[in-house]
Amino acid sequence: MDIQIPELLAPAGNFDKLVTAIHYGADAVYLGGPKYSLRARAGNFDDAGMRRAVEYAHGRGVKVYITVNIFAHNRDLEGLERYLEFLRQAGADGLIIADPGIFHVARQVVPELSLHLSTQANVTNVASAQFWQQQGAARLNLARELGLEEIRRVRQGTDVELEVFVHGALCISYSGRCMLSNYFTGRDANQGDCAHPCRYSYKLVEEKRPGQYFPVEEDERGTYIFNSRDLCLLQRVPELIAAGTNSIKIEGRMKSVGYVGSVVRLYRAALDWIQLQIFSGADCEKLLLPNTFAKEMKKIGTRGQTENFFDAHPSTEAMLYDTIRTTQGYAPAGIVTGIDPLIIDVRNPIECGDNLEYLCPDIEPETCTVVSMETEDRRPVERANPGNRILLKINPTPNDLTIHSLFRRYME
Repeated sequence: MDIQIPELLAPAGNFDKLVTAIHYGADAVYLGGPKYSLRARAGNFDDAGMRRAVEYAHGRGVKVYITVNIFAHNRDLEGLERYLEFLRQAGADGLIIADPGIFHVARQVVPELSLHLSTQANVTNVASAQFWQQQGAARLNLARELGLEEIRRVRQGTDVELEVFVHGALCISYSGRCMLSNYFTGRDANQGDCAHPCRYSYKLVEEKRPGQYFPVEEDERGTYIFNSRDLCLLQRVPELIAAGTNSIKIEGRMKSVGYVGSVVRLYRAALDWIQLQIFSGADCEKLLLPNTFAKEMKKIGTRGQTENFFDAHPSTEAMLYDTIRTTQGYAPAGIVTGIDPLIIDVRNPIECGDNLEYLCPDIEPETCTVVSMETEDRRPVERANPGNRILLKINPTPNDLTIHSLFRRYME
């Protein structure tokens, strides 16, 4: 079997994230509108924004998939056909759908559009994959509860495209089918409005003793009992490629621009490195990424990392019980908006003397020190805050500065 390098599919929660994902090498992006999307509180795109996003991406050879992945009630069907027709006219390359009813309507209204089955549809076996292929699905985003051997079995049993999540937040519920948010806050997770109660801190209370709270663990903080570490399959990408995966997907429409850029950059570098090894005659499945990749991954903080179900059922090591997230060693400092002079939009505080890393396309970032900063009207400043736009003087200056690139700062 010929080894094909999969598509790198990146999240685009708003236009800035779309631009950053494309800048760092995404082959395709996925995004949603204010309705029908399971990220209702992301920046999202109105009609004009959707057209702009598609035009920008297509102008750079990047595909755009639109999420229409809520579980619909009857009320949600009103206006659905108009919306699907609009997405066709806007130039969407595919639709990501979970609900069989929406899938059925889409097949009738926009039969020429490629339909991708969302991970929310819980494809966990080859028979299910074959069923959805017969219904007209062009691609299946497999359930995150599958291990490598199960992915291989699905690949052997169907020739539909397979997409696998490789990085990002995990839901404690099965493939995201969760009702905790509904019960606790009235916000419907299956309609895109999850309040993320799995990240809350919990203590135990006994029914007959109201007001008496007992720590689930032996400390005073309670426990983040539902809080999963984040998925990271970076080291397993060669095996996924060998198994015939067509697209690897990054979660993160609600994450920051800095996070999106850092993760896309890392997986792009990994895919490019793997491709070089394959061209050199290496056995893809047995490839091991150089230590540089693991070192770089440690700089992208959230909740720690787990490979989830990839080899076996996850253990307690896959959970983060004592805090909502791990200590962040690095923070995005700013986005390059001008080259000569160097101008950045500040995302986290920067001070003169700070050590920065410039995220160039190469896996090794370039290090530099902040020498001085000025406002756009040339007033010197010692500290720049989020939202500021500053002229930045650094030493040394990277040779390949480009618009849309990121700087990050080491957190003391």
